[in-house]
Amino acid sequence: MLNQISVFVENKTGRLASVMKILTDNNIDIRAMTIADTTDFGIVRFVVKDHEKALKILKENDCTANATKVVAFSVPDQPGGMYSVIDAFENAGINIEYCYSLVTNKEGRASVAVRVDNNDKALEVLDAKGIKLISEADIG
Repeated sequence: MLNQISVFVENKTGRLASVMKILTDNNIDIRAMTIADTTDFGIVRFVVKDHEKALKILKENDCTANATKVVAFSVPDQPGGMYSVIDAFENAGINIEYCYSLVTNKEGRASVAVRVDNNDKALEVLDAKGIKLISEADIG
């Protein structure tokens, strides 16, 4: 599993740029990012190379941030690659809250992070299907 950082931000011009500048100024490399927003606020989710450093720096700069675990895996980059996992999760009763792609150097593979309602069960399903998990070393 990977550590994901979530940052709560106001949905206004410049707020995302200020968070990105904090990470840039501290040499934090973003390997994945997604944004979920409402009219007034949003949650920016990052996977970075050094999540502990990033979380510390964000909090020191008055950002509301926390870390959570996400399940990360790679599948063949072909039609049906992702479906095989989604179908297996559905059959196991695992709910996917959200997902997004990751930047990796795996030729012919699609890399994905998912937030699910049961990480342990998701890991069991992926192991049973022989799906390659992604670790922090894989995103570097």
